[in-house]
Amino acid sequence: MSLSSPPTAGHAVAPTDAGLRRGVMSGPELAAQAIANIAPSAVIAFTAASIFVGAGNGTMAAFILAVLVILCVGYCVAVFAKRHASAGSLYTYVAKGLGPTGAYVAGWALLVGCFGIAAGSLGGSVAYMGQFLRLLGVPAEGVGADILLAIVLGGLATLFTIRGIRLSARISLVLELVSVAIILVLLVLALVWAGPQAWDPAQFTLKDAPFQGVAAGMVLGILGFVGFSSADALGREAKNPHTAIPRAIMWSAVAVGVLYVFSAYTQIAVLHDDLATSASPLEDIATLIGMPAWFGPILTFGVGASFFAVVVAPLNVVGRILYVMGKEGVIHESFGRTHERHLTPHRVLLIAGPLAILLDIVLLLIGTAPMDITVYVDTYGTYGYMVAYALVAIACVVYTRREGMKNTLVWICATVAVVGMAYVFYANVWPVPAFPVNVIPYLFLVTMLVTVAWYLYLRSRRPQVIAAIGNTETDMLDGVG
Repeated sequence: MSLSSPPTAGHAVAPTDAGLRRGVMSGPELAAQAIANIAPSAVIAFTAASIFVGAGNGTMAAFILAVLVILCVGYCVAVFAKRHASAGSLYTYVAKGLGPTGAYVAGWALLVGCFGIAAGSLGGSVAYMGQFLRLLGVPAEGVGADILLAIVLGGLATLFTIRGIRLSARISLVLELVSVAIILVLLVLALVWAGPQAWDPAQFTLKDAPFQGVAAGMVLGILGFVGFSSADALGREAKNPHTAIPRAIMWSAVAVGVLYVFSAYTQIAVLHDDLATSASPLEDIATLIGMPAWFGPILTFGVGASFFAVVVAPLNVVGRILYVMGKEGVIHESFGRTHERHLTPHRVLLIAGPLAILLDIVLLLIGTAPMDITVYVDTYGTYGYMVAYALVAIACVVYTRREGMKNTLVWICATVAVVGMAYVFYANVWPVPAFPVNVIPYLFLVTMLVTVAWYLYLRSRRPQVIAAIGNTETDMLDGVG
């Protein structure tokens, strides 16, 4: 890679690219970015059943514990977001506390997380949209059909992110609202159908709920929130970023958490022990309460739309982090430029989007089922998020102490966040899972070692790049957008 020297912090330079569009994202649009990155509808469709297998009546408690851990991470992120606005997301925030080395590791870990979740969710979108087409009578069977869907859906996601942040955020918002509304209608009707039997006090008393099962369920619950802080990558594009971004992060986590708890309660109250063996709890509930035949395709489309929204949202974050890295000279300077008309980091997106499609095509060709792609690649991405979340929590403690800020609550939240992320790692590697999930942590480790090798090269050959890492605030971004 050829690199150009980054501009010195604090010195004005002539614009070298169109820049990102300034101040166009409203609060709801920021929340849409955060919620779309979580994909709550997709999580609701599977996670409660997975947790119930081990936690039983402690499933709601597992989700509540997960919400508390995520809110602790979110609070640490919000501390930075209230003072600093950038397109660099956690990459920029960690620099404020842990310097360039911590920022570099956090940035690449977050990139792994975002790319992994985008590529994995593309597999989920292929699976559900294929099923939707088959329910409509359209022949969409076999690997060829799956590959075609991956190209079409991945291509649309890439196109939306290039055309503009508002377009992609609004599409994500509409898709998630539709999918959540469909699921809420089903769950509310299920409670009405159950009548007095819908009251299930055992879930509140945690009757026969094993502690270990609840703890393991908390891990799955935390994984259901990865990407919740993605609005922090829109520091330049947000209106009133120092206020709007922290609110979007915290309130989206709370809203999704309430949705998870409600859906878990309802699935258990309606399906009871059958939830543990259900391959598709929402479809089973629809059948049980006698929903009309036309509701099946609508439900399938809703879950598929949620998966598609979470392909779009993390690609936005990938584009903006690498855009900042290009500005700072960490990667080729051409990536630090935006499209002259759309004002988006199109060069990055034209690589990241097709790479996600290519990865899914390769996995499909070797016989991997679309939903297995979601499990495997999302797991890979989750490791990246866990590293980034732990580092931003530690950085927040160092930063607030250095700045002389009151940080008792920061200490508490950071401790909960780091311990929570460490436990997530432990639970994912021990007991050793079956192949190929057992090799995914090592693939992630190899990825990070490669990026560290590049960091060592930069430090020895281009120390001015290291000095610039994580220092690009909103007001220092070149451009006229």
